[in-house]
Amino acid sequence: MKSETTGRNTWKSRTGFILAAIGSAVGLGNIWRFSYLTYENGGGAFLIPYLIALLTAGIPLLILEFGIGHERFGSAPLAFHKISPRWEWLGWWPLLFTMFGIVLYYSAVIAWCIDYLFFSTTLAWGDDPNSFFFNSFLQVTSSPFEIGTIRMPILIALLVVWVVNWIIIVRGVGPGIELANKIFMPLLLILTLALVFWSLTLEGAMVGVSAYLTPDFSKLSDPMVWVSAYGQIFFTLSLGFGIMIAYASYMPYESNMTGSAIITALANSGFSLLSGFGVFALLGFMSANQGIALEDVVQESIGLAFVAYPKAISLLGTAGPLFGVLFFLSLTVAGISSSISIVEAFVSGIEDKFAINRELLATLLCLLGFAGGLIFTTQGGLLWLDIVDHFINNYGLIVAGLLECLAVGWFFKIDIIRNHLNKVSKLQLGTWWNWIIKFALPIFLSIILVNQLFRELLGAYGKYSWESLIGIGWSWIGISLLLSFVLAVQPWKTSNHLQNGRGEELK
Repeated sequence: MKSETTGRNTWKSRTGFILAAIGSAVGLGNIWRFSYLTYENGGGAFLIPYLIALLTAGIPLLILEFGIGHERFGSAPLAFHKISPRWEWLGWWPLLFTMFGIVLYYSAVIAWCIDYLFFSTTLAWGDDPNSFFFNSFLQVTSSPFEIGTIRMPILIALLVVWVVNWIIIVRGVGPGIELANKIFMPLLLILTLALVFWSLTLEGAMVGVSAYLTPDFSKLSDPMVWVSAYGQIFFTLSLGFGIMIAYASYMPYESNMTGSAIITALANSGFSLLSGFGVFALLGFMSANQGIALEDVVQESIGLAFVAYPKAISLLGTAGPLFGVLFFLSLTVAGISSSISIVEAFVSGIEDKFAINRELLATLLCLLGFAGGLIFTTQGGLLWLDIVDHFINNYGLIVAGLLECLAVGWFFKIDIIRNHLNKVSKLQLGTWWNWIIKFALPIFLSIILVNQLFRELLGAYGKYSWESLIGIGWSWIGISLLLSFVLAVQPWKTSNHLQNGRGEELK
């Protein structure tokens, strides 16, 4: 659906917009990363810094991104160009390292979920899910420079992921992305609720839930717990991706943007909290069933989803295959809803500046996405994934978010954004919001960034060689940054940049 006055894509409804924003925010990390961080950082006590981070960083920055996209009326590159032409590169940079970084390896992880969905029907991982995942399925090499061969099961599933992305993106905002999320989000909620309630009925479930919620307040004195909380909030809400700016630009003028941001943030965090009950109930079941301590069951991130969960599924007996299908289907749905938002953000930026036909652009990007993802289907793919993910999440997104706050807070009249949001929204923002954007958030993000750099200098990440970290990680960041300046200096093929905000001609 397009606006009659601007020709720009629009959402058919506010509900569709909110579901799409939630679909972007809710991803694979909500289901396993949040749960592990909670357990590792003091159980129920971690919820204190997590909720403080949500209120002081997550919601204010999400409101800012919604405000930028809605008031400046454009994708991230167009919106930042309207703030100042010298900031246009800042709109392109996140789109580049997410489109040609995050979504490339993210789609490979979704492909693993699709493969495991089918593995679940026969419990193909056998008695040793750890060996099956790393040695039989991924066949991981010992070095990122040992790429090895392409794993055909992953390649086929990766093709499915990109075909689904293409089908949805090519249809546009209303009939494509909005419709998909109106199906995906209710489906994901139903699947998650089914898994949580099922997990809570298992023997030993309450042991896991107790470990999940029991607070260890001594952990709150550790600065790293607070850094983890702010980092999790930042990453899980898709902040710094350029996605929320593009999505907000598709909303009509009379839209409650501040309220929509709050609903999106709370729904995302609520989903994480809900998933945690299911994850730890199942881990409690494993602890009771195997007679081992819970801490010996818990494994970080990928291991939790592809090693611990399959082991638990095997212990469920005849109900295992059904539980496995539900679990990996939920991961697949969560992953695809996030991947389409990344591609759409890039499509929006290119459309705004170069006026390329959406069908052609979506086809080209999905082909490039599939081709770029091939490296992550190889035997060395997991190692490449680990390095690229580390550098983009810990440096790319943090720096982009920091510069976003500085650009709008210090080099633009932030009151323009706040007054616009107050005009269209029911909930009114006070000057406290200006202070958060100008001072608090830059300080929080700078602390996270300095902490990461300090740890990086103390020792090579993941015990990789410095050659692989520089050649893969830092170069990925550097090349995407360089290309952002290249795109920013290209001449505009549309007149979109000649309007300042919604319809006011530049003087």
